[in-house]
Amino acid sequence: MLPRIAIIGTGPTGLYTFKQLITSTVPLSITLFEAENEPGKGTPYHPDMNDPAMLSNIPSIELPAFNETLVAWLHRQDDDTLARHGIRREAIDEREFYPRLVLGDYMQAQFERMLTLAAERGHDVSVLAQHKVLDIEVQTDGIRLQVGGPDGNEDTMFDHVVMATGHNWPETTEVRPGYFVSPWPAAVLRSIRNQSVGILGTSLSGLDALMTVATAHGMFYADAAGDLQYQPATDTEEFRATLMSRKGILPEADFYCPLPYVTPRVCTQEAVDALIATGRHDLLDDVFNLFRQEILAADPDYAARIGLSHLTVESFPGAYYADRRDSDPFVWAAQNLAEAEENRHKHYTVPWRYAILITHEIVARVIPHLDTTDLKRFHRHFKSIFIDDYATVPLTTIRRVLALARAGKLSILKLGEDYEIRTAEDGLDRGAEITVAGTVHAFSAFIDATGQETLSATDLPFPTLVAQGSVKASATHEADTLLLSNRNPHIVRTGGIDVDEHYRPRLDLKSNARLYCAAIAFLLHKEPFVQGITSARDIGETVAQAILNDINSVFAERLFQVSA
Repeated sequence: MLPRIAIIGTGPTGLYTFKQLITSTVPLSITLFEAENEPGKGTPYHPDMNDPAMLSNIPSIELPAFNETLVAWLHRQDDDTLARHGIRREAIDEREFYPRLVLGDYMQAQFERMLTLAAERGHDVSVLAQHKVLDIEVQTDGIRLQVGGPDGNEDTMFDHVVMATGHNWPETTEVRPGYFVSPWPAAVLRSIRNQSVGILGTSLSGLDALMTVATAHGMFYADAAGDLQYQPATDTEEFRATLMSRKGILPEADFYCPLPYVTPRVCTQEAVDALIATGRHDLLDDVFNLFRQEILAADPDYAARIGLSHLTVESFPGAYYADRRDSDPFVWAAQNLAEAEENRHKHYTVPWRYAILITHEIVARVIPHLDTTDLKRFHRHFKSIFIDDYATVPLTTIRRVLALARAGKLSILKLGEDYEIRTAEDGLDRGAEITVAGTVHAFSAFIDATGQETLSATDLPFPTLVAQGSVKASATHEADTLLLSNRNPHIVRTGGIDVDEHYRPRLDLKSNARLYCAAIAFLLHKEPFVQGITSARDIGETVAQAILNDINSVFAERLFQVSA
């Protein structure tokens, strides 16, 4: 009997897992389960979840190819397809950012090609669309999946099961009148009409929500000088949007840099691993010192300007954000956009920005080795620097933000560390009221766009697995960090599922089968810098290789027994 493998989810992680699995010389039986009706796209790129105005934040040059690069695939598309997505053939470029829906079409096309390759290599593959895995039970000789499909529920057994369910968004978005707990599905936000809109979060998720609402109330166009402008539709006089966050700042525009990353000079993987091996109690401060030396080596002028030699884990963020925090956010955005455009034209890389970018995954190696105190310090202070640096946004997004501001349709609210949110639960008819420093800001519609929180073992949507108590929560769950002090605090939950280096949950149950947790929402405690598709590739390849190693080991043992 062929080894039986189930992949739950056909988004990026599921696809990269599948891509690696079908390299096997041993024939496999692989079943891919997809709750939606279009396998191969994934929630972040599915047309039912996203608006055409939402741009991906990864260019082709950074996107790990399946069978061909995104740019190569785009060049193969006909003019009608490109026009439908607003893409000019002559403007196709490996460093350009494209709508999320384009990436969905690309991945689905790559998936179809991989299915053909799998069949040619002798694998037995089944793709079950509109089939949702309802339950998982780890048994002695296999893993039972209960699957709900168009024809009812069915139980199936597997030897290896990969949970590649991606992000976990609520099925119901508008939980109270005018109060939306997520920007997705985007179609729901288009129901927001001529009214004031508050958006909690100024990162890409918040900007995605903003673009969806803005294009429902008007359109962007290029004027005679080539500058992007926003034209409100008729009867939208009352439409105003407010982005809000603790710092009240916008993300920076994507900056030009060499890809793949160059090797750091000081804060190298070897240097960090050597510190980890010492077992020192001051590990975070030691790694921060390496990080500080890396910036100094890369950009001495920047280091001197911010007083880097005197900064600590706690004080570095203040220096990093100082210029942006003290400037008008739209003035800063315009200046930063101009700088990014010029640097892209000149192929110039800002040294200190790049130094932070190339060290974030290396610094993350210390996370499993930090004690509770230092883990809290890392999440409260240090983590946001790296996220801000790598989570830059497309230049087009910044141009749209500035166009909305010029049209008088957008403002930014700095919340600070202490604010209060009132909703329908507090007696409001709809939307929300935000009280900041004694001033009340009222919004007829309110969108929480703060992103995916870390989920723990008890959040698994598989009741038997939870009831068995077989999946352990990470010990770091004790290090939950309160980031904001208000009536509705946002808590970054640093605990997730306790997994090994192959993403196998540490089970209390004895079983010959293997369960893999490749679902990002349960891994943020382990990998706080999960960056969408690139992390999906890394996780998928790691999981698939672990499965293949197990299968090859069993196959080799059987050959030995036969030959003996």
